[in-house]
Parts: sequence; C-alpha cells; structure tokens
Amino acid sequence: MDFTWLNGFTGELTRGAVLTLQLLLISAFFGFLLAMAVALARLSRNPLLSGGARFYTSVLRGTPLLVQIYILYYGVGSVFATFPLIRHSLLWPYLREGFWYVAFALTLSVGAYVGEVLRGGLRAVPRGELEAARAYGMRPWQVLRRVWMPRALQMLRPTLAGESVMLLKSTALASTVAVTDLLGAANLVRSQTLRVYEPLLVVAVVYIVLAFLIEQGFARVGRTPQRQA
Repeated sequence: MDFTWLNGFTGELTRGAVLTLQLLLISAFFGFLLAMAVALARLSRNPLLSGGARFYTSVLRGTPLLVQIYILYYGVGSVFATFPLIRHSLLWPYLREGFWYVAFALTLSVGAYVGEVLRGGLRAVPRGELEAARAYGMRPWQVLRRVWMPRALQMLRPTLAGESVMLLKSTALASTVAVTDLLGAANLVRSQTLRVYEPLLVVAVVYIVLAFLIEQGFARVGRTPQRQA
C-alpha cells in the first residue's frame, strides 16, 4: 500500500474532518433539545401532544435517514429554488448548500431516536425521588431541571454515548448530496489518485479515533462528581 498521496491531500481531509465535526456538533446540540421536547410530549397527558410526538417518532424512525436527506435536499431544496423571493433572500446562500439540509435531517433524526430513549429514562426514575423533590417545595420545572432530567441522563449515559457514535457514523451520508465531509474528501482523493483502499482506510481510522474520544468523553462525565445545587 502507498500513502505518499497524503502529503498532497492533507488539507482536503482536514477540511472534511472539520465539516464532519460541525455536522456532529450542530445536530447533536439541536437534536438533543428537540429530543427533550419530544420526550416530555410523549409523557404528556395531553392527547394532542403525546399523539403528535408519537407520530413524529414513528415516521422518523420508520424511514431510512438517507431517504429523509434526499427528500429535504432534492425535494424541499428544489421547491425553494423555484421561488424567486427565496432565491434573492439572505437565506438562499444557506438553502442552496447541502450541508444545512443534512444538518437538519440529522437533527430531526436525533430528536426522534433520543427522544424515545429519554422517554424511557424519565419513566425509569423512581417516583419516590420526584415525590421527595415536590415535598421539598420544588416547582415542576425545578423538579425536571434538578432531579428528574439529571437522574434520567445519568442512567442513560452509556446509551447516549452509543447514540452519539451512531450519529457520527450517520454524518457520512452527507457525501451523497455533494457535501465534502470526511468521506466526501476520501472520495475526492480516490477519484484523483485512483487509490481505492488507502483513502478509505485513513478515513476509517479517523472515525475510530473520533468514536473513541466520544466514548471516553461520556465515561469521563460519568466519573465527574455531581455537585448538589
């Protein structure tokens, strides 16, 4: 095997790795916020909220992520392109880029999958702890913020670490809509050097390192002592 081509394509691979990390961080942050809303809606006694959240998670988890990306990029993106008002707006530089469609699709996916995970974690928190918090005089929002959600996240830490690694691997789908992420950079190298395996091996090593760092990060958070508010 020959890896001499690395000297000429380090910049492309670095930019691809940065783009992959941007997709990961954006979709993880906004997806987790959406997941919390979905989990609370699923636990709500309001049938409209719970039913709407159930429908949302069923649709998103029941269809392939690649199909969702294609619908957003080729479907919604093409519709946006037909409106002159949108094409001449300040949003068009963003709406014509595949990056944001992929980020939006990943955010919706995280909201659906992690939302169901959070729902299970919230239901698993012992009722006695919640009753003790209410007896202490906490308001419902304080119970959620200081007791209910932290306890659920503590129990779900290994699962959330696995979901984060899955999200990292899902970012590779960005290369299917002309986004030069890490895998897209590898495809660029392959097309210009005619090297098939070496670029993929390099990318695979980078993904393994990133997945290891994610897992270690969650493990370190779990070892951090919790301070009482």
